[in-house]
Amino acid sequence: MLLRFLRLKQRQYTLNFKVCVHRLHTGRADRTFSHYDGLYPGHIITTPFQKALLAVGSGVVALQDPYRHDMVAVLGETTGHLVLINLRDRMRNDPEGYTVLTERPKIRLSTLDLEKMASLPDGSFGREYLRFLEDNEVTPDSRAEVKFVDDEELAYVMLRYREVHDLMHTLLGMPTNMLGEVAVKWFEAAQTGLPMCALGALLGPLRLNTRRLQSLFTSLGPWALQNGWQARCVLSIFYERRWDQSLEELRRELKIQPPPVDFTKRRKNGR
Repeated sequence: MLLRFLRLKQRQYTLNFKVCVHRLHTGRADRTFSHYDGLYPGHIITTPFQKALLAVGSGVVALQDPYRHDMVAVLGETTGHLVLINLRDRMRNDPEGYTVLTERPKIRLSTLDLEKMASLPDGSFGREYLRFLEDNEVTPDSRAEVKFVDDEELAYVMLRYREVHDLMHTLLGMPTNMLGEVAVKWFEAAQTGLPMCALGALLGPLRLNTRRLQSLFTSLGPWALQNGWQARCVLSIFYERRWDQSLEELRRELKIQPPPVDFTKRRKNGR
């Protein structure tokens, strides 16, 4: 009886959460610019209570399905305000990061010179990033726009974090399977302090089998945490101007050590 009651309450809460999201998207978005002058396109005004509801609801859904990137995005936007301020300040205090904040580059297929990147030598950052996109059949255009951050500059910081996520896979040499995603989340949690990264780092291992758990806790996890703590702020890099740089050279500059496991060789060997 208790289990049935809990399941019923969870379904009711999920329904209320979906209704709240629908109302926010359909009933408030069109009034954003008339109420708040100067905020960004797509911004949705929310009260503290609505943010709390969105945070809890998106967290529940994201726990059930970590590949619900829309819910992960909502969770990040509604729980990361103070951390985004800290990340923004770190970028402002870095000359290259300040340039990123000023020029606001975006990583999209429309902004990438794919032909030029394909012509770069193997081992260059741009060529290896393009190879990552091709091998994993992913696109930078899949990153959701920011909606619930109530500050235009902080919204860009959140967007930049999302857009460089695939670049982190390239820099860290991690695949897009669950083990690779968890390792990247451990790095991002240590590097950024974003609550959604910490949550993913804590709960992601629950979806790993015994062999991959051992790999995470004995090698990949400690390596990811150490590099996340010691590396230069990854949001402060103007990656669009680094495509022709050697991947190894960029890692050394950012103080990121090579991964303890070479997944590229494993892929070639069919493992």
